[in-house]
Amino acid sequence: MDINSIPDIFQSKLRIAIVSCLMSGEKSFKEVKAITGATDGNLSVQISKMEESGYVKIHKDFFNNKPRTRYSLTKKGEREFIDYVNTLDKLIQQFNNRLISPSNKSDDSK
Repeated sequence: MDINSIPDIFQSKLRIAIVSCLMSGEKSFKEVKAITGATDGNLSVQISKMEESGYVKIHKDFFNNKPRTRYSLTKKGEREFIDYVNTLDKLIQQFNNRLISPSNKSDDSK
């Protein structure tokens, strides 16, 4: 993945936060909401978009006779988020290498 091919799904702060919190495992709606600080409506819309794109799996069931919604990342979601983070890491490494490269240092003493 290069910087120009980053999926649209990672161009939203909330979607990045959702994927980040799901990297550690399945979470309930309440947990994702608490971690991301999103409103119910915004969280529902973004997670639905992520499900449609194949990044998130939605699990609905009942627990103690109450409806429960849980979310997990799909293999695609995990793989592409790791690729995204690795792409950002490579960019940072390239930037840091430019900063410490002797050929890029200017002589400010003149």
